[in-house]
Formats: sequence, structure tokens, C-alpha cells
Amino acid sequence: MIRTRIFAGLLALGAGILLYRTIALLADGAGSVLMPWVVGLDFLEMAVDLIVIAAALRWGLTGRAEHAGLALRAGATAAILHAVRVLVSVLGRVGPWENFDVRPAARALHATRWTWGEVWFAGILSLLGVIGVLVIWRLRHRAFHKARALEAT
Repeated sequence: MIRTRIFAGLLALGAGILLYRTIALLADGAGSVLMPWVVGLDFLEMAVDLIVIAAALRWGLTGRAEHAGLALRAGATAAILHAVRVLVSVLGRVGPWENFDVRPAARALHATRWTWGEVWFAGILSLLGVIGVLVIWRLRHRAFHKARALEAT
């Protein structure tokens, strides 16, 4: 029961951090700088983060294994959605896609707001989040098949 609460708490904390960063991004004026579809992606991520927090709290408070599924699936969705959002941001800073995510009137200002260190930091953390999702998925997949094999015998 303690482990369940710790895992649920960590999941809620992670979603809370993502939610805070998205709210801070939008409060900093990203809505007037980024293209509308990128802002929509931000709002979608905020909605998924809220679902993760609610599902993780439900899982942590009840301690029931059946509540873990929604929390973990929503958490995986949030991590992957955040990675996509960071990928859009990184691609918008380099090569032929430079500034495709920024409104034309705000391109000069936006280019001065980001450092390469921040872009790399966000990209690496998002990649680690996706790797974490894949590792957890693999562990749960193995445990499920091991349990099915034990039931069959």
C-alpha cells in the first residue's frame, strides 16, 4: 500500500510539474507568439496533465490495482504528448523548419528568447520521459504475461 501511494504520488508530481511548466509558458505570453495549433497542443497537454493528477490521486487514495491502469495510461500519454511538444519546439529552432511553430510577426523576438542549452535540456528530459514510458510499459507487459502463464498452469 505504501509503494502504491509513493508511485501514485510521483506520477501526480510529474504531471504537476508538466502542468506548471505549461501554465508558465502560456502566462509568459506564448499564446501571442506561437501558432494557434501549438497553443492548442499546449492546452491539450494541460488537460491530459489534469487527468493524470486526478487519476493518480484516485489510485493513491484507494490503493486499488484497477485504478492504476488509467493513471499509468494517462501518464504515458502526458509524457509522449510533452515529448511531441518539445520536438515541435526543437524543430522550430533548427534547419528547414526554423520558426514553423511561431507566428511570423513574433519570429525575431522569439529567436532571442531561447538558448541552445534550454532547447537541449528540454529535449533530453523529454527523451528520458519517453524512455521511462517504454521501460514501464515493458515491465508491465512482462508481469502481465508472467501472471497469465502462472494462471494457465
